[in-house]
Amino acid sequence: MNTVMQVFPAFMLVLCRIASFLMVAPVFSTRTIPKTFKVGLAFFISIVVFLTVGFDNPVPLDGAYILAILKEVLAGLVIGYTAYLFFTVVQTAGAFIDIQMGFGIANIVDPLTGASAPIMGNLKFMLLTLVFLSINGHHYLIGAIMDSYKWLPLDGQLFHTVYEGRMTDFLARTFADTFLLALQIAAPLVVAMFLTDAGLGLLARTAPQYNVFVIGIPVKILVGLALLILLMPGFGTLFQMVFDRMFGALEKLFVIMKATQP
Repeated sequence: MNTVMQVFPAFMLVLCRIASFLMVAPVFSTRTIPKTFKVGLAFFISIVVFLTVGFDNPVPLDGAYILAILKEVLAGLVIGYTAYLFFTVVQTAGAFIDIQMGFGIANIVDPLTGASAPIMGNLKFMLLTLVFLSINGHHYLIGAIMDSYKWLPLDGQLFHTVYEGRMTDFLARTFADTFLLALQIAAPLVVAMFLTDAGLGLLARTAPQYNVFVIGIPVKILVGLALLILLMPGFGTLFQMVFDRMFGALEKLFVIMKATQP
């Protein structure tokens, strides 16, 4: 019992980081996955991490233990949030496309997140999730949270990194990069819709008898869907590029966490 009580505080810290990561990480944080499964998965991953990494130094149960819990929860949330930012790229790109195609007023409820999502964004998000699962990306995410203990151990100085502002700067830059990536993904369809609007404007000037407001919406929808079908084969390569940037961002995050370690 004494041995168990010596390792139990360290195990709870590991469980806090793993559980908070699974609550916000892509794929694992979806509403379709039962909460019981998430808790069980976090528990068993914590056991594997605890037995694999090994934590020889005992963790004292004092006032600093509460700060250690907050630090581990913050670490898990930051890692999961960084990964989830790259999954929102396709939803942002889909929102740009929907505004141009006329689907902006027809948002649907995303069953995975429970939030209102654009039609094209929801379609691309489901394709992104399927590609992510097909390349075993969820295994890489679990491996990333397990490797995080090599960069940020339980006695790490995460609060000092946050105080210095490097963590905030990294998250701001990552958000800006994902927003720029969403613009790049939506650029072909957005430019095509802009040219379609310009053509309809010229049609309205040269042939006023045509009601552009009536024929414009179906024309833009047909052009957008046709381009979407043409671009669909390239989504696999595009999504793999997004995943490469996501894991690159996680690696940069771990380097920032490691920078101030003793």
